[in-house]
Amino acid sequence: MSLFRKGLAVLMRIPMKAAATSGQQLATTPPFTPANDASSSANLESYPSRKVALAYVKERMQASIAIPSDKIEFVDANLEEFSKGYLSLPQEGRRELLLVLARDYDVNRARVRELMAQYLNLGFPQEPESITEDEQSRGRVRDEAFLASCYRTERNLRIALKPMYDVFFERLNAYPGGLKILAVLRADLLLVIEKEKLPSLRALDLYLKEKLITWLSPAALHLHQITWDDPASLLEKIVAYEAVHPIRSLQDLRRRLSTGRRCFGYFHSAIPGEPLIFIEVALLKEVAKAIQEVLWDDPPFLENEATCALFYSISSTQPGLSGINLGKFLIKRVIELVRRDMPNITVFATLSPIPGYVQWLLSKLASHLKLGEEETENETDSSEIDFSSTLKEHVLLPEEERMICESGKALADGNSGIEILYNLLSSTNSEWSKSDCLLSALKRPLMRLCIRYLLEKKKSGKTLDAVANFHLQNGARIERINWMADTSERGIKQSAGIMVNYVYSLEKIEENAMAYFSTGHINASSNIYQCFQQPMEE
Repeated sequence: MSLFRKGLAVLMRIPMKAAATSGQQLATTPPFTPANDASSSANLESYPSRKVALAYVKERMQASIAIPSDKIEFVDANLEEFSKGYLSLPQEGRRELLLVLARDYDVNRARVRELMAQYLNLGFPQEPESITEDEQSRGRVRDEAFLASCYRTERNLRIALKPMYDVFFERLNAYPGGLKILAVLRADLLLVIEKEKLPSLRALDLYLKEKLITWLSPAALHLHQITWDDPASLLEKIVAYEAVHPIRSLQDLRRRLSTGRRCFGYFHSAIPGEPLIFIEVALLKEVAKAIQEVLWDDPPFLENEATCALFYSISSTQPGLSGINLGKFLIKRVIELVRRDMPNITVFATLSPIPGYVQWLLSKLASHLKLGEEETENETDSSEIDFSSTLKEHVLLPEEERMICESGKALADGNSGIEILYNLLSSTNSEWSKSDCLLSALKRPLMRLCIRYLLEKKKSGKTLDAVANFHLQNGARIERINWMADTSERGIKQSAGIMVNYVYSLEKIEENAMAYFSTGHINASSNIYQCFQQPMEE
């Protein structure tokens, strides 16, 4: 299909997004919220009132669970009505239904207690020290009868320990289009849990998540290279779900799918024509230091001259699959495919954002400013003065403090380098990023503190940064951080324009992943550790 015809087909289906760029990250924001899903043919106007609509959806859910499995045609009819009705409900209606599902269709604990009592009363036989051959024979008969009772009760216990909503999930997954409904349902559930942290809701979420992990195993997924020749309906979804580096025009879309670029998606047969997750790849001669050269420039060389496959965007299209690491399997499959088709590619790396860096740094700077105020109020306490001063020295080295004070006062007020830095980073216009003098003064401290942030760990032993955690648990290494690598408004606000390269060394992937998982060890290049000088103390 020609560029004009394909472009017209895509253009008529979707609005293009405003020009804005940011770094590669796991994007999970859909082009619509689950409660506003217009794909359902049902809507609230089909019912006399909202309460009646909710009651009707509950009835269809109850019927879907209660109908015997041999009456599958009735199960499907009820699941169809449930799906249409659920998608038509507003967010509050969905919340009420999820609460009912979590509380009223949980484990039947009375039945579990009954079976546990039966199990404990079976009378486990005691082995005598010495018995005759005849007694052994009679004992074996008794043992077989006892074991039969054990197996029967254990089987009944396993069944009883399953919540009643297990049947609902299984049947919905087997229903055409049901997997998509389950993903929407879990997306709604995650929103409810943010506000209502009930144990029953958490149990429901964990159970559904485990089910989805099983149903979305790599064996059930199909890897497809997305090209310009794919249907316009699929390209529409790529544009809509690409929340990392928004696609600005049809030419931009075509560039990302043409020579020197690749786009791969994981698909499931139950959700046809829609990738669950997709990754964008640039074929380069070396690892890129800035996203601008990836997004804006056409490759100035032939594909067979490329030696690096750079992953610059990974987008998850289903919020309901949050916490299910499809990206890990996708990256490994793409590496295998690229190595097979392009043996000249020997380096596999990313150009990734650091989305939580500035927010983390601002919180640290605010803490130090507060300590400084307490120091002023308690000047008689020499220990506090020394403690606060030590903290300040660990944030900014003396030379960094001097340069920020000299360069920053034109754009931000402050009595210290820390206060000026805080005001610069928290300003709404980010004017500092346009000043050569300030860029020179801020480069060293912001790069050094960024490394501190990337190496910082939670109590769980995992890194603070979500994108870093994703790549480290997949076996990557922190290779390099890049100054002013993303000069978009979002890039400046999120990470002060800094981006990071993670490298996947094929012979070290499993070793790195295991070390990070078991001990929390973060594998990084020697340059990263050399750049990091004095740590920021708490």
